[in-house]
Amino acid sequence: MASFTSLSLLLCISLFLSYSLAEDDTITYNFEVSYITASPLGVPQQVIAINGKFPGPVINVTTNNNVEVNVRNKLDEELLMTWDGVQQRRTSWQDGVLGTTCPIPPKWNWTYNFQVKDQIGSFFYFPSLNFQRASGGFGGIIINNRAVIPIPFATPHGDIPIMIGDWYTSNHTALRRTLNGGKDLGMPDGVLINGKGPYRYNDSLVPEDIDYLTIDVHPGKTYRLRVSNVGISTSLNFRIQGHNLLLAETEGSYTVQQNYTSLDIHVGQTYSFLLTTDQNASTDYYIVASARFVNESVWRRVTGVGILRYSNSKGKASGPLPEAPQDQFDKTFSMNQARSIRWNVSASGARPNPQGSFRYGSISVTDVYVLKNKPPVTIDGKRRTTLNGLSFENPHTPIRLADRYKVKNVYTADFPTGPITGPPKMETKIINGTFRGFMEIIFQNNDTKMQTYHMDGYAFFVVGMDYGEWSNSSRGTYNKWDGIARSTTQVFPGAWTAVLVSLDNVGIWNLRAENLDTWYLGQETYVKVVNPEPTNKTELPIPENALFCGALSKRQKYVICTSGNFILYVPFKCPFDIVLEISINFCTTT
Repeated sequence: MASFTSLSLLLCISLFLSYSLAEDDTITYNFEVSYITASPLGVPQQVIAINGKFPGPVINVTTNNNVEVNVRNKLDEELLMTWDGVQQRRTSWQDGVLGTTCPIPPKWNWTYNFQVKDQIGSFFYFPSLNFQRASGGFGGIIINNRAVIPIPFATPHGDIPIMIGDWYTSNHTALRRTLNGGKDLGMPDGVLINGKGPYRYNDSLVPEDIDYLTIDVHPGKTYRLRVSNVGISTSLNFRIQGHNLLLAETEGSYTVQQNYTSLDIHVGQTYSFLLTTDQNASTDYYIVASARFVNESVWRRVTGVGILRYSNSKGKASGPLPEAPQDQFDKTFSMNQARSIRWNVSASGARPNPQGSFRYGSISVTDVYVLKNKPPVTIDGKRRTTLNGLSFENPHTPIRLADRYKVKNVYTADFPTGPITGPPKMETKIINGTFRGFMEIIFQNNDTKMQTYHMDGYAFFVVGMDYGEWSNSSRGTYNKWDGIARSTTQVFPGAWTAVLVSLDNVGIWNLRAENLDTWYLGQETYVKVVNPEPTNKTELPIPENALFCGALSKRQKYVICTSGNFILYVPFKCPFDIVLEISINFCTTT
């Protein structure tokens, strides 16, 4: 034991020295994930915080930076963090979902290492397991351009991440029990903006002493607002009283710049607006995030309200909120708004060459998948959601890990290209993608609710959407020139959305419903992209600190580190923030 202790201490110290001497292109964050008590809607409840804060810190990096996030799990259950929209080029190991990575056990420490390769834009992170996002644990991600690459607008005076989302006063474990019991979650209790409840714009609807968001601005300036819907299942309309929102970017793609008085932001989506403070300062202004496609008279309490305050403001905001579009039963306005969002093909992205040099409309499609969802069904006595009649069952051994160590009978790579016949099933089937192929995916929403779908590892081109059933003739309506490239798209009820994606990123990539309840109940699969000639040029090797579980759990080794009275379990290496304390305590192995 003594010899190993010396070796562990040497390892920790050498890591500390290498970190201290590392080049500037590595950005490090330490995340301590724990429960706190908060009352965002006036009711004390358990919330998931990062470093004691809710929401968590913003990850602010620059294109091609290496990002290191040291996660310490102080929850009472397993944890994975995923980086929604960050493409994880060549390294699905860092993606933070069950298909690629074993969970971080309670009291354990695990370090994510990834590069934000050839990306810019606005994204967010969140915990991907056990319905935990419903209790928090999320925060913004900003990937800035390198200084040598111009942005297609003047540098804003300020950069403001905004997290909006529906919220329940029950924590994620209670909501999980509701879903496991075969019931719907019902109407949310409110909408939060940056973890805060509504400003008291209406005394009968909003209780006293609610902490609300205030954004302080100076007159005559332009600010960049990065707005993410991190909620569970509610589409939200975002607007600021008396101001236009100039759309500039979404999920890593610069858009054709257009003014909107309000924009529908669906679950999992992120938009970047330029806000010019060109109004008079007679009063403050409302910031509103309200539920869409619902009965307004029933959902009046489910509205997020913050305050935009000019530095020379002369009074508080008052009066009614600015109205959202009046199309509760006719979603045509919202679909036309979504279709109006176009790619800025003349702007530079993360690289100096124009984004529009990638002519996706002229590339031959190699694989076509029509993914049809329906309202929840009962499978083996359990309420489940499906794609093509299949409800995904997560394996005990992650798919990518099973491939690496040749573990058999974990999954099959024969996900159907269209709906199956016969009764729905719970199975672990994934899509076998063609390396460097070009896949067409049609999301057909035969449910009565709005759905959003997300693909890890990629940005896909949103080329079409319409009501009714998709057919081969629908391709005649596709936008083959400037369809927006993003990672999350909405699919209206009774409608379809078509996307195209170039399968150039080797790995196992999650394809899922971003609506948290739909995802939790099984509406997901994975896309497997394998280079038939394995090389580190297309996929990085398994990380040295990889976690093992399921059929490979016996491979797991770990170091036990103490810091004062706190015991920490870490695979392979000691965290930098407690290395000096470790040097006067101990590290052992089992």
